[in-house]
Amino acid sequence: MLKLKGYLRPFIVSITAIIALLWVQAACDLSLPGYTSNIVNIGIQQGGIENGVPKAIRKSELDRLMLFMNEEDKVEVSKSYTILDKSSISQNDYNYYTKIYPRLSEEPIYTLNANSKNEISRLNLIMSKPILAAEALEKMGISLSNIPPAQIESMKNSAGERFAGMPDSMITQSATSYIRKEYKILGMDTDKIQTSYILRSGAIMLLIALLSMGVTVAVGYFGSKVGAGLSRNLRKDVFGKVISFSSSEFDKFSTASLITRTTNDIQQIQMLTVMLLRIVFYAPILGIGGIIKVFKSDYSMAWIIGVAVAAILIIVAAMFYIAIPKFKVVQKLVDRLNLVTREILTGILVIRAFNTQKHEEKKFDIASRDLTKTNLFVNRVMSLMMPAMMLIMNGVTLLIVWVGAHQIDQGAMQVGDMMAFIQYTMQIIMAFLMISMVSIMLPRAAVSAERIEEILSSEILVRDVEKPQNFGENRSGHVEFRDVSFRYPGAEEDVLSHISFTAEPGQTTAFIGSTGSGKTTLINLIPRFYDATEGQILIDGVDISKVPQHELRARIGYVPQKALLFSGTIESNLKYSNEGASEEELVKAAGIAQASEFIKAKPEGFKADISQGGANVSGGQKQRLSIARALVKKPDIYIFDDSFSALDFKTDALLREALKKETAHSTLLIVAQRISTIINADRIIVLNEGKIAGIGSHKELMKECEVYRQIALSQLSMEELA
Repeated sequence: MLKLKGYLRPFIVSITAIIALLWVQAACDLSLPGYTSNIVNIGIQQGGIENGVPKAIRKSELDRLMLFMNEEDKVEVSKSYTILDKSSISQNDYNYYTKIYPRLSEEPIYTLNANSKNEISRLNLIMSKPILAAEALEKMGISLSNIPPAQIESMKNSAGERFAGMPDSMITQSATSYIRKEYKILGMDTDKIQTSYILRSGAIMLLIALLSMGVTVAVGYFGSKVGAGLSRNLRKDVFGKVISFSSSEFDKFSTASLITRTTNDIQQIQMLTVMLLRIVFYAPILGIGGIIKVFKSDYSMAWIIGVAVAAILIIVAAMFYIAIPKFKVVQKLVDRLNLVTREILTGILVIRAFNTQKHEEKKFDIASRDLTKTNLFVNRVMSLMMPAMMLIMNGVTLLIVWVGAHQIDQGAMQVGDMMAFIQYTMQIIMAFLMISMVSIMLPRAAVSAERIEEILSSEILVRDVEKPQNFGENRSGHVEFRDVSFRYPGAEEDVLSHISFTAEPGQTTAFIGSTGSGKTTLINLIPRFYDATEGQILIDGVDISKVPQHELRARIGYVPQKALLFSGTIESNLKYSNEGASEEELVKAAGIAQASEFIKAKPEGFKADISQGGANVSGGQKQRLSIARALVKKPDIYIFDDSFSALDFKTDALLREALKKETAHSTLLIVAQRISTIINADRIIVLNEGKIAGIGSHKELMKECEVYRQIALSQLSMEELA
């Protein structure tokens, strides 16, 4: 996977945007449990009163609370409150405050003038404990006016010791009931305070949720864009590399494997990339953020997260140990299934001719069953992960409720804090779960990446030299082999040994020999489908290994042994070699190739459709169209690799006669199995076991070459040969 990281460089801006958006999304998701906790703790339990510091309090009540404060605290409280009475404020202000605090008309009121969080936090610690002490005395019906100062001091010390073991949050929560009661005495609408707080907190949560949703959509968009772009670039480079393969590389990789690598393997990488960007970057932010929030809120239950994470890691490790080896097998089985499918579909006519449908169905069924069986095994193992994770999540929730309930009962925790702890714990577990789900995809994608890298890093054996030569202006098409030998990569023996001959322009040079003698291999060296192992091949005196492949092949009209047409029309197939060819040139080429008759028979003529591979025309028609395609190119050198085998003798004779006139100034190289096709060639080269057994005209070879004479007599009588 790391070898393909360079393909992410064009998307660095999008990836940066994704990471930034994920921080925003994590911040939104991590803030929601805190608001939930506040709604429960403050909005419901505390009646919307956030702190143990009253925003307004009667003067008499504040004086009572100050009895439980030391001198330093009294000074702090006095600074933080402003007195309101008829004599200290204007009439307009008095009327305004009387509407808010109706009690102001009966006695002076102190209002809070501290606004900063630090000031409120300090006052919380100062005022909460005196409030609880005063409230406790009030419940017991004890009046402070009747208690001596010494006893008040003793009670203050006793209360301080009692409250020392209580969390600050519990002290604050306990103090809010007193503040709520005080607000009612002041004439304030306490129900409105509670409702306003809950609605305000709910509105903030809604906005955060909407922001999180928007960010999630944006991350999905950018992630999909990066994944699709990466996939596109990989396909482009893989296809470009495959196009540049020589025949040696195609021999190494099967067609079915190349198709699988270009489609299924790249799809696996694309899916993993999207998941990496959307989850793997997000999960650590969420998990670490959740852990920080948990430790900030409560330390006493943090051990539960450790238990949950350990359980998850054990399950994931066990599943990976079982499933990962199978992922490597899956891609090979996909290759196998594609290979079998392609063979069956390509050879369907032969299969039907020999009535072997049952055998092929069985072969396909075996390949399909192997893949299905492996996939089922992997999916069954992986399907256990989600139930196991849900069991852990639900078990952790029960454990938190059990432990949290005891702490709530002991006054060490609030209900809202427990709810927030559950949510943070679920977020942490989900972060590990998300990483685990991506880890499931990682082995298969890693295998796919290795297969893609195998293609991209493949050394191409047929390459252009760094300082190429050109053919120059004087081009005739003279072909010369100088002591050429060739062996396939990895082979122990040469297929061709010490081949030397020349092919002159305006002449027909034919190659004949028994099956496997090396005829097709020899002519495949001319367009550099392979490079010669030893020796030189020259065209117009220039070594073809030093000429750019494009320039070399531009001079060659090639008709392969197996005629191949592309989906489109007859016209598009003929123009494949020369897009600028005129209609007259197409008609002329079709006439020479003896294809005019069946083209005219079609209602659409040259616009007639050709299906993929030319499946809707006969073998002879495909050969004639392939020959016409080479003629439209008007090259210096024509190579016909047994391209007349599907033609009847009459059509063969007519085509060769017309071809000779058209190619009078070109070099004609013909590979043939039939003596009748090459009997009039200017020069015939006889191959036997990769070596030249004879060179000459038909008459010369009949006298001097035993191999040629045996081939000729096996096909024609002495009278026909004469």
